[in-house]
Formats: sequence, structure tokens, C-alpha cells
Amino acid sequence: MFSYYLQLGLRSLRRNPVLTALMVIGIGLGIAASMTTLTVMHLMGSDPIPWKSDKLHYVQLDTWSADNSYYEDGRPPDQVTYRDAVALMEAGKADKQAAMYKLALPIQPANKELKPFRSLGRVTYSDFFAMFEPPFKYGGPWSHDQDATHERVVVLGKEMNEKLFGGQDSTGKTVRMNDIDYTIVGVLDDWKLRSRYYDLTNGAFADPDEFFMPFTSAIDLKQRSSGNNSCWKSSGNGWDAYLDSECIWIQMWVQLESPARLAEYTAYLDSYVNDQKKLGRFPRPLNNRLLDVNAWMADQEVVSRDVQVQTGLAFAFLVVCLVNTVGLLLAKFTRKSGEIGLRRALGASRREVFSQFLIESGVVGLSGGVLGLVLTGLGLVAVRALYSEYKTVAHLDWTMIAVTIALAIVSAVLAGLYPTWRACRVQPAAQLKI
Repeated sequence: MFSYYLQLGLRSLRRNPVLTALMVIGIGLGIAASMTTLTVMHLMGSDPIPWKSDKLHYVQLDTWSADNSYYEDGRPPDQVTYRDAVALMEAGKADKQAAMYKLALPIQPANKELKPFRSLGRVTYSDFFAMFEPPFKYGGPWSHDQDATHERVVVLGKEMNEKLFGGQDSTGKTVRMNDIDYTIVGVLDDWKLRSRYYDLTNGAFADPDEFFMPFTSAIDLKQRSSGNNSCWKSSGNGWDAYLDSECIWIQMWVQLESPARLAEYTAYLDSYVNDQKKLGRFPRPLNNRLLDVNAWMADQEVVSRDVQVQTGLAFAFLVVCLVNTVGLLLAKFTRKSGEIGLRRALGASRREVFSQFLIESGVVGLSGGVLGLVLTGLGLVAVRALYSEYKTVAHLDWTMIAVTIALAIVSAVLAGLYPTWRACRVQPAAQLKI
């Protein structure tokens, strides 16, 4: 019976092309608006490393002033001081650990046809690569020993390698940055990150890092952070005074393989801060935090309030489109009262009439879903063009394609419930004349 009712529905829709087009376009526009914003919000907040997101934890220590909290709600700062980062790295209490900061350096290509240019990179430890798992195309990360010996080595991003070496294997070669030569030990492949979750402080959707160098080497060369830097009191004069200050400019991540290890590291942080309090530091109450990847993303509002509001407004627009569809379906089914009465008089049950018109509503929804899918794709293209920072999250995946089609059909069926119910209430005697 389904195929028969489907044929009836298609014939009915073809008999009223203008009305059918209005319903399909209305649903398509509503679906496109809602799914464009929902797709962006979904990909923004999706787990970037689901196989280990519960093992990676962001370290927060409250070194801020006793008079004022860093955040109004009392949360600790989003970065740590150099002193604390180095102390935690040297203690080595985590399974893996990486302190890091953002760095901008001028690149001086050996190829004279290329002009010098500014590049954004990351200063970190070798554990970074094992923790966040960027794929390598050539070579690999530097070693722990190279961290310890402060060697001048570097890992290049894929785009940087293509720009400097035409995409060839450049391991073993050197690249000159800020008048200093660094030996290339590895080159990354495409690292498809929806958000740069390991450094939310400097922007979740900022451009990917173009190079990576050892933390110890950058400190030796007095390379100041190009990212956020906050101080609640004067850092003093000179590089050494800056390193010894209470300024926060370093992000700190640890990998803890089990809840037991998390509890142990939490206890270690509490003990460390209490020891520092005895030295006159950490004037605020004990306020350490170890948030995993998803909790850290929620804390830093990767999915902004604006995006949530826009998604809500888009779904409100979808509801308006469905209300209009209800009115159009009601008008359409009311005009078919005579046909319904005749079918009822010939023995068709209310259930059969209900199924017929509900399937017809589903066909409208499926058509609207296909149109909505096309419009959603165009909407995401517009988002990428207008908001370059969202280019990594303005893409349809198979999950969202399935959701789009399902939402369109469900929406149309829901819109058709009341008109279909009204159609089933038609009394045969009122429509037939003897």
C-alpha cells in the first residue's frame, strides 16, 4: 500500500505545482537556515580528539592578585607563569606533559626569489606531538634529549614546507628564522583541526601553527611570546626578571592515563601550590583546576553565545515556515473533501486516508529536504566567505546530511498531522449527493 499511496501523493502534488512549490520552498528555506547554523555549532563544539580527550587535561593555577580574581566568577587564570611551567615540567609527574606558547618570527628563505615573511609558530616540548598527534609526512618530532640539550631544531607545517621547499622532504636541511639557523627534523602532513583546541587562549579558530620549536631553545634565545600576556604587578626590567615574574603567558597540558593518575596529579598540584604559598606566592585561596579537552572548550566558550542565539533564531524561522506549510496543506486537503468522501463511501477507513495524506506530506518534506540540503551547502559557502575564522567548521559531513534529510521529513510530517487529521474527519454523507 505504501507504493500506491506514494503514487497518489506524487500525482496530487503534480496537479497543484504552484502550491507544491510554495510548500517545498518554504520547508527548504527553513531547513537551510536551521541546518547552516546547526552545522557550524555542531562542528565548533564537537570533540576534536575523541579517543583520548578525557586523558588530556589543561592545567590552571591561581597565581593572581589577592585583591581581584582573574575572572569575575572566580575562575583561575587561563595560563601559567614561566616559573610554574618549568617547575611542573621538571617534576615530570604526568604521563606526558607540554608547556607551550605562541611565537611569531621572521623567516628568511634561502631561495632568493622568496621575500622574507612573518610566520606564526609554537614553542613547546617533544611530548606535544605524542599528546595531540599531528600527522607527519616526513621525519618526526625532536627527542626528549634535544629538549634537554636546548638544540636548535624545528618541525615545519605542511604549508611552510611547500612554500620554502616545494613540498619535498626537507628533513636535515636548515631554515633561517630571525637570523638563526634551525635544523628541520620533521614536516607535518595535513592536520585537519576543526578548532585549535590546544591553544584556546589565542583563538580557537586561529590559523594553524606553521612551525614548532623546542621550548628550551626559544627561552635560551629570549624569544618572547606573541600571544596573550597578563601581569598583575610589574615584571621588572630585563629577560631574567620577566621569567621570574608573576606574568602569565604559557599554556600547560598534561596527559593522565587513568582517573587514579588524575587524582595523583591533582594532589601533586595542591602540594606544589601550598609549598609556593610558604615562599610568599599564590596569595589567593587554593584554586587549581585540571579540565579535560571538552570541559576546557566549554569553559572557554568555543561555541559562543552569539552562535547559539543564531541557531535558536534559525530554528524559530523553521517553525514559521512549518506554520505556513500547515496552512497550505490544510487548504490543499480541504479542497479534496469530495475525493475523501467518495473514498470513505467506497470503504476506505480513516486510517487508510490518514496514511495516504501523511505519505503525501512526507514527499513534500523529502523534496524540501533535498532543496534545503543544496541551500545549506550554499549557506556554508557564504559563511566561509564572510567569516574566514569559521572556514574549518563550515562544512557538511555525512552526519549533518542525514540530519538535514531526517529533519525535513519529520518537519513536514509534523506539519501535515493536523491537516491530515482534519481530512480524516470528513463525513461521506456530507460530501455525496443522491
